[in-house]
Amino acid sequence: MPVLDMPALDFWFDFASTYSYPATMRIAPLAATAGVTVQFRPFLLGPIFKAQGWDSSPFNLYPAKGRYMWRDLERLCADLSLPFCQPETFPQPSLLAARAALVGLAESWGEEFCRAVFRAEFGEAGRIDDSATIARLLTALGAAPDDVLAKAKSEPIKTRLRDETQAAQQLGIFGAPTFVTADGELFWGNDRLEQALAWAARAGKKC
Repeated sequence: MPVLDMPALDFWFDFASTYSYPATMRIAPLAATAGVTVQFRPFLLGPIFKAQGWDSSPFNLYPAKGRYMWRDLERLCADLSLPFCQPETFPQPSLLAARAALVGLAESWGEEFCRAVFRAEFGEAGRIDDSATIARLLTALGAAPDDVLAKAKSEPIKTRLRDETQAAQQLGIFGAPTFVTADGELFWGNDRLEQALAWAARAGKKC
């Protein structure tokens, strides 16, 4: 949650997004150094892609781009000492993980859960649409899986995720990860994280 009187940055991501993996792993220490508080904002890219006439990820629609992305992600993870294992299915349905994350982000374990989901998906090639995978991650964090999964399927959480996805669309977000500063600047891509934090820090000092 945002800290009072600190510059703020909204971090929009979809668990199906490949480049959201390194961004999620990098953002906390970089934000702490920059003096910026970060709000994790999981949403769904599917409706946004459909609005653009896409029925899948552009990395699937354009095979050469997809091949480059996987090799680029492999190199990037190696540079960051992050585990990498390409999932058999891409993109994976991220609905369950996003709903569970919204439950956790209202509590104390949400951000660590998000990191755990990305590790399981792109570090271990796990199935994040499998409730057993989500339950395992929740157990490791000390959260009660049955309780969290029940909340994740509740109408308030379903509505919250729909609202977040609509908010992303209204902001003009077209991909993930995307970072939005308090003054409305939008930065797209893992490679824009440092720039987004610097902008957020400067904007915060002007207020």
